[in-house]
Amino acid sequence: MQNWKPDRLQAASEYFDDIGSPRIVCVDPDDATKVQNIDEFQVKTPFTADEEKAIDAKHVALIAAWEAEEYKLKRTGADGTTDTIYPPISEQLDYIYHNGIDKWKTDIVDPVKAKYPKPS
Repeated sequence: MQNWKPDRLQAASEYFDDIGSPRIVCVDPDDATKVQNIDEFQVKTPFTADEEKAIDAKHVALIAAWEAEEYKLKRTGADGTTDTIYPPISEQLDYIYHNGIDKWKTDIVDPVKAKYPKPS
C-alpha cells in the first residue's frame, strides 16, 4: 500500500487501465483539480463528462480503500509518524515478561489503538 492519499491523476490512470484503454494523463494546467488526456502528438484534451464521472468514482474508491488501511500505517510508523508507534517487539516481549499480558495491552497496545482506531 502506498503511503500517500491517491489523487485524480492516479485515479484517471487506473480507471483507463481497468477498462482496457490505457492513456497518458496529465494535470490540467488551468485547474489543478482536473486531469487531461495527452495524445501521441502531445495534444492535451479534456475528458468527456462521462469520463470525468468515472474518474471521480474511481478517485472516491481509491481514497476509501486508502483510508481504510491508513490506520495501519500510522500504528506502525510507516507514514512517518513516530510519536505513538508500537515499541520494538523485543521491548514489548520484555514488558510482557515483567508486567504480564493485561498490563501490556493496557499500557502499550490500547493507547495506540485509541489514537488510530480502525475505520468503521
